[in-house]
Amino acid sequence: MTPEPVLDRPDPLRCGCDAAATEGLLPVDVALVRALALARPVAGIETLTLAAAAGRITAAPVTSPLPLPPFDNAAMDGYGLDPAALAGPGPWVLPLAGRARAGDAPGRCPPGSALRILTGAAIPEGVKAVVPQEEVQRQDGRIVLRQRPAPGAHIRRAGSDLTAGAVVLAAGRAIGPREAGALAAAGQGRVAVRRRVRVAILSTGSELVEPGQPLAPGQIWNANRAQLAAALALPFVELIDLGPVPDVPERIAAALGRAAEEADLIVTTGGVSVGDEDHTTRLVRAAGGAVHAMRLAMKPGKPLTLGTLAGAVWLGLPGNPVAAFVAWTVLGAPVLRAMAGMADPGPRKLIARLAAGVTHRAGRCEYRPARHLGHDARGVAAVRCLSGPGSHRAAQLAQADGLALIPADAEALPEGALVEFLPF
Repeated sequence: MTPEPVLDRPDPLRCGCDAAATEGLLPVDVALVRALALARPVAGIETLTLAAAAGRITAAPVTSPLPLPPFDNAAMDGYGLDPAALAGPGPWVLPLAGRARAGDAPGRCPPGSALRILTGAAIPEGVKAVVPQEEVQRQDGRIVLRQRPAPGAHIRRAGSDLTAGAVVLAAGRAIGPREAGALAAAGQGRVAVRRRVRVAILSTGSELVEPGQPLAPGQIWNANRAQLAAALALPFVELIDLGPVPDVPERIAAALGRAAEEADLIVTTGGVSVGDEDHTTRLVRAAGGAVHAMRLAMKPGKPLTLGTLAGAVWLGLPGNPVAAFVAWTVLGAPVLRAMAGMADPGPRKLIARLAAGVTHRAGRCEYRPARHLGHDARGVAAVRCLSGPGSHRAAQLAQADGLALIPADAEALPEGALVEFLPF
């Protein structure tokens, strides 16, 4: 039996790209394999309080010093007793000998008696089962039972969640609400995390003007800087914003030099195509950098370039905002997560069914902005691709919930066809 492919792993055969059929363009999944090979986790570890570590990436496995729970305790409000004290047929009547609350030191239940016990209370000596309060009648300091409880009923055993020394969180986990709760339950007030990834961004283009400023003829507002800064507003990122840089080789070279000195990851937008003012790739090479991937068989995002400069990874995104966003989502974000030390950097993919058919020019795989419409009767997500996509349509991108992948070799996909979907 042939195993199903794992969607969250790069597979150069799955996107449908064929280098021979696409004039030597590099398949997307091949580029992703190369990118992740370059994306070594940053060195440097910090030990932070649990509160300060929210959103950071664990640098080593975190273990529990004690079993969880650390003692046998009541799973619900009720009455603790020893079923062996219930002789003969029921109903049985037992005197109440006390009360056990969460936080009390475990006491003792006298033989032939019962104790009122509340959820989370340590199980007193002599208690072998807990009877839920709704199954008991209480009368003048006594309880009446009509069913014999099984030994161990409604008792949470010590170590039933974790044994002492067991791993609470593996290395490479982002500390979110669930992870923080597990660490706190294990008594871990401090945790070792990877240092932040230093990411330098710069957007090239003499036509760029910052939002809020007036436009002169031929100018546009700089969308790439804003969308990248928002994408990098993460607890495990230290952002180095080098701003917009005009298409002046000396200015771009100076910005790249500063980025190489300060950053682990350099992300540029624009200047990686084949126009007269596309200088970035040439300048990276002139500075001693290397190019590991360029001209990808993807739409939008074909000019995406991957390389290294000094000790930093360089990701050259296209200048058109939608192309830049798609390239970042498909390759940039997994690279960042890998450099942050995440054990599973992605990309994160789902399987969805098309709510309407699409046509496509075969040759390059295409990532189309799509809306998530919910789920069908079988629980499969349904998505609809937005009409008239284009690498310049940043406003349309804001209406989408994710990207639907149209395989490179598909000229058309009918309504109901299954596609990969990358949710935002």
